[in-house]
Parts: sequence; structure tokens; C-alpha cells
Amino acid sequence: MSKEYDADVIVVGSGACGSNMANELALKGKSVIMLEAGPNVPRSKIVENYRNSGRHYDRNNAYPNNPWAPTSNEPGYIQNTGEFREQPGMLKLVGGTTWHWGGATWRYIPNDFKMKSLYGVGRDWPMSYNELEPYYVRAEYAIGVSGSDTEDQSGQNPGMAFPPRSKHYPIDPEAPLYTTTKLKEALIPHGHSVVHEPTVRIHRPYDGRPGCQGNNNCDQVCPIGTLYNGSITADRAVRNGAKLISEAVVHKITKGEGGKIESISYLTPEGKEHTLTAKYFVLAAHSFETAKLMIMNDIGNSSDMVGRNLMDHIGLSVAFLADQPMWAGRGPVQQATIMTYRDGDFRSKYSANKHSLANNNQQIDIANRAIKEGLMGKELDDRILDWSSRWMFIYSFLEPLPDPVNRIQPNPAWKDSLGLPGIKVHFKVDDYVKVGAEHMREQYRDIARLMNGKIVDMSTDYENHDHLMGTMIMGENAADSVVNHECRSFDHPNLFISSVGVIPAAGVINPTLTGIALAIRSADIIAKEV
Repeated sequence: MSKEYDADVIVVGSGACGSNMANELALKGKSVIMLEAGPNVPRSKIVENYRNSGRHYDRNNAYPNNPWAPTSNEPGYIQNTGEFREQPGMLKLVGGTTWHWGGATWRYIPNDFKMKSLYGVGRDWPMSYNELEPYYVRAEYAIGVSGSDTEDQSGQNPGMAFPPRSKHYPIDPEAPLYTTTKLKEALIPHGHSVVHEPTVRIHRPYDGRPGCQGNNNCDQVCPIGTLYNGSITADRAVRNGAKLISEAVVHKITKGEGGKIESISYLTPEGKEHTLTAKYFVLAAHSFETAKLMIMNDIGNSSDMVGRNLMDHIGLSVAFLADQPMWAGRGPVQQATIMTYRDGDFRSKYSANKHSLANNNQQIDIANRAIKEGLMGKELDDRILDWSSRWMFIYSFLEPLPDPVNRIQPNPAWKDSLGLPGIKVHFKVDDYVKVGAEHMREQYRDIARLMNGKIVDMSTDYENHDHLMGTMIMGENAADSVVNHECRSFDHPNLFISSVGVIPAAGVINPTLTGIALAIRSADIIAKEV
């Protein structure tokens, strides 16, 4: 007699990776249950919360932070013990942390998959770019990416379309901003690579989403639903037959015969426990949360690598005043990207980087700076008007290497309302990144000089960028990795991880598109076996 299950597949987490996993499986006729720790909140409520908030620069403030599903804004929930303070903008609600992001959706380039082989540092992926390329295409069409497929995104092949693509982006790039045009005019003649940043903040309607109206509010919440977030696909998965259970905090994973996962148990906000069985299980929560859950249950950790090898695109930033009006702060928050230092033989010695021109409205920062200088009245008005017109702000990512010392662990000294532990993070910045940062500062000076600009501020402290990779690291060897090239646990044949946390080599690009591509690839594998 065959065993009865509650579902073919249970997916824990409804963010960009989990929702795409669930939707792909539902489309293939599989029964899917998707569990989300946070609530299901309509966009209208989040927009209302944002408008009523007095803390518009706090990206988390408009979102729920519940005692049973705390976010990174909850005091004490994340405890740092290393030299660098990791403070991700983690959200817990249907759709996950992509509710507030810039929407950058890059592909890795072929050399990113071969760091150890080419440059003698870090780790190689257990797959090639060519193997993942078809899934990049499916991911781009699933979430609606606007991009230029005529530019060189590596920074090393001027005039060549790169990396190789088998299909055009689903949406062409938006018209260049004035600031983008001026940046290109100043930098490209001097050997710099300035390219369009592929994005899910689309300028044309796509799949029910409207074209951008230039609200310039992507980092907090898109008020009209142009910017993709995971809730869009979670809703689609439900329409395609998946079952979504929100406010379900998974805390227990039970192993059965043959190393297979047998069941998952979750708690309601009131503390009532429910247990569900399935043929296959997918952990697709935040990179920190998934690692914490696995460690709590001694799941998939025979290598002792769960939670280790934490990588973040920590970086620096620079603000300078151009010698002519640029009028940043209109339209998309991201567009122009300097990729001159994305790849090259120098990666054997120090970190690569990516420079992005921020197009956020900077008037509040400019006003605060002027007020601290004592300017008032007409002098204050004149300063705001002048600097707002000429302000240029560049933020940058550095490429980290995986290091088992950098890790997250459950923190039993802090507990939420259900008695579950917080998160302890230990992260140090290695010499590979530190040397790269010194080169980055020189690059800032060169960029400002080419723009005839005057540097106003250059960061001295490293900055968070919420790209948290490596905590469930992918590899060929079960002794030093958590999952294989399929994103399948080495320890449990029916357990998959769908997260940017499996990425073994961070490169310098935002990893979300890659996480979704890997999720779609894993969904194909699971569907064949269920």
C-alpha cells in the first residue's frame, strides 16, 4: 500500500526563489504547499504604512515585524560578534525581502564560475555558465527583466555583446537618464566600461505589471507594482494550484529511513504545532534563516559547512559634486553601472568590483548636511538647489571569497515569542577585500576627476549590501559543501535548497536572478522524480 502524503513537495519560504520553485512545480501538475513565516500583506497596506511612517529612509519600517516572525529590525535578533556588522534588510511576509530592492538582475559571467581554476582563489562552481544559461533565460522571462543584450557586461570586451545569450531580454532597456549620458561621455573615452543595469523595474507593461512612472521609491516600496517581488509569483503559484499557508513558522524537520526527510512541523503565532509530510522538501527561506533552521535540526550538515562561508558584497561609496547640473533623483533608482573592474587577472590578488550610480533623490541628505554646517534661510535654500543639481553618488560592491570562519549560528541567548533562537553572525573582512578596497578608492578619485567633480564624502567604513551567499554552499565534494550542482543536499536525497545561499563564488553582481535560475533548474529535477 502506497504511503499518503500531504503534498508532493513542501516549499519553506515564499520569496523570489521559493515562489518561483513552487510555481514551476505547480505548472507541472505537482501538489505543492508553500509555508511562509510572515503574513500575507496587500501592497495597498504597505504603501499606506510607508506614507504614514516618519522613517522613510528605514527600508523595513513599512513592513511587519512580528514577535513570532522577527525581522532584522528587531533589537537583538541579529547579534554580531565579528569585526564587521552584518545588518541585512530581512523581511518576513509573503514575497520576502524583494518587496524592497533596487531590482538589479544580472547574470554571472563565465569566468565567475571558474575562480579557482582561473585565478587560484576561492572556489569553482560545480557547473558552467553554459549549463545555467537556459535557466537564466527562463528566470528573466518569469520575472520580466529589462536589459540591454548588445553591451559587454564583463567590462573586458568593448563592442561585444557579453555574456553569451540564447534569447533576447523580454523587455528592452529604458531610455538613458541624463546622468547616465553624461557619465558615459566622461568615462568611456578614457577606457571605462559603463553599461545599463538589467532590472525588473520595467519601463513597459509586462505580465500584468505597469510600466514605471518614475516614483523613485524602489528601495522602500513600489507604489504601483512595477517592480517585481516574490509575492507576484507566490500569487501566481496559488492560481496554478499551490497551497499557501502564511504565518507558519517552520521549526522542526524530521528525518526518516534512508536519510530522507519525512516531515516538517510549523508553529502558528499562538504556538500551535502542525506537521506536514511530502515526498520532497525545499528550504527557500532567507540565507540566514535557512541555515539557522538546518543547524537547529542537525539537517544536511555532515560537512559542518551549514552557516559557514558567508559572503556579502560589502562595499564603499563616494559622493561628489559635478561641475555642471546632473539632476539625479528622477526616474529609476539604478541604471548606469561601471564594470571596468568586474574581471581580469588582478582577481588572483584582490577583489573585483562593480560601481553603480545611485539615482535616488538625495535632497534630505543634502539638507541635513547643510543644516549641520549652520546654514539657514536663503543660504540653506541655495545650497540645496545647487547641490541637488550637481550631486553624484556612487556605491560599490567588493568581491568576497568563501571562508568557513565567516558564519551564522542560532543564538539561544535571544528568543522570539515562540521560544525560537535568534541569529549570531561572525564576519571578518579579509585582505583580498581590503586590498580591493584601496584600489576602489583610487578609482573613485579617477571617476570624480574625469567628471571635473569635487569629492564631498568617501566612506571609510565598509557597507552592507544584503547579498548573503555561501551559507549552504554548493560544491562537488560532500566533505566541504552542503549541496551539489542540483542544489540537492548531499545528506538527504529528497531535500533541496533554493536560495542565493548556495552560491559558491560571489562575483560582484546582485545574485537574485541567479537564485531564481537555480530554483527553476531544481524544480525541473524534482518534477521528474516526484
